[in-house]
Amino acid sequence: MKIVSITGEDVIPPLASSLWKPKSDLFDKCAAYDEPARARALGIYPFFRPIEEMDGAEVLCEGKRVIMVGANNYLGLANDPRVVEAAIAATRKYGLGCTGSRFLSGNLMIHEQLEESLAAYMEKEASLLFSTGYFANQGALTSLFEDGDYILCDKENHASLIDGCRMSAAKIIPFSHNSPDSLRRRLARLPAEAGKMVVIDGVFSMSGDIARLPELMAVAKEFGAKFYVDEAHALGVIGPDGRGTAHHFGKANDADLIMGTFSKSLGCMGGFLAGDEDVIQYIRHKARCFIFTASPPPAVAGGVLRSLQIMQEEQWRMVKLWENTHRMHKEFRSRGFHIGTTETPVVPILVGDEQKAFFFAQKLFDNGVFATPAIYPAVRRGQAIIRTSYMATHTPEQLDHVLEAFERIACELRIFEDDAYQRAAREIPQRHPHPPVPKPGRSAAI
Repeated sequence: MKIVSITGEDVIPPLASSLWKPKSDLFDKCAAYDEPARARALGIYPFFRPIEEMDGAEVLCEGKRVIMVGANNYLGLANDPRVVEAAIAATRKYGLGCTGSRFLSGNLMIHEQLEESLAAYMEKEASLLFSTGYFANQGALTSLFEDGDYILCDKENHASLIDGCRMSAAKIIPFSHNSPDSLRRRLARLPAEAGKMVVIDGVFSMSGDIARLPELMAVAKEFGAKFYVDEAHALGVIGPDGRGTAHHFGKANDADLIMGTFSKSLGCMGGFLAGDEDVIQYIRHKARCFIFTASPPPAVAGGVLRSLQIMQEEQWRMVKLWENTHRMHKEFRSRGFHIGTTETPVVPILVGDEQKAFFFAQKLFDNGVFATPAIYPAVRRGQAIIRTSYMATHTPEQLDHVLEAFERIACELRIFEDDAYQRAAREIPQRHPHPPVPKPGRSAAI
């Protein structure tokens, strides 16, 4: 039947209702995503545990006191009363927040004081604060590159580096993990006149191994590529006064940009870049995630300033951190655990099967140990781990408890007999192929 309007004009007949229905609702995938619910139903969901109190190497969580080996508070400064008081003092002076970006109305004297201190500490001309370490990587990598440039990215770099690379205008060229030979092959294929930068973690956050900076930097220099080092897990851990991997190897001058975070050894949150004055000034005026976000809270700047001072004054913290680190490396290996190529306080305990890793983490919690599993995409498929990291403030008794709990649960779950574990163990080397050699007077910790 022909449909006409009240004016007598023809009206297009409506299409069949089925044709108007969208093929799928945008949120259908959200309703179908049931992995967290299934893990909760099994009583093994390991994420978003609400911590009620924090007291150094132990926390109160879900009503029980547990030993924390799942955080990155390497020097134990996150709860240091002096750091807390410095944060409170900065809050009293400046208030809770700036309600504006540093580019406009949120630039405080304490921000500039921290930048000056960080530049001096890293032995660079200038530094720039960011609200998070993630933003520091994103800000640098999205502002520096143009079409026709290339980023050489280690395949096991942190997600913030990978995301920053993806958001940039450069073409990403991945190279094999920690491999100077792979880097050389990739660089040799690129146009000589193109802008190029090698981007790498100084200490890798999941494996705990250290970048082979001297060899990688030599390759980069051979092909005229700039060099960017993310020292998030190296600051306060290695190098003179805890300055990181580049300083540990005596290669700070060959690191064109150094990125660091406050959320590990410095016990707070935020991040920074350090480099030549003209490069930092450029990023300051071009990085969108710096220009268009609120400035770091005064408490962060005040707390980090104090942490930075304590870290340099109290060398015993690094000494104790490495005593604990060496002990845990030795003890886990002697008990048959596969901890891969780690050389640092990041100690990944191989489990293999992802669901078994969830069960393992829950049993650890039930036995008074707070650690979390890392599964794909944080690690490769079939290579699930329990990621642990250690602090200067862990006591021998606490570490004994952790080791006993791991050994007991591994036996209970028959981890070493599992086919998935055996496959993963064959794929991951047990020790670093080229361990770094500490230089006298530089990084005595390792």
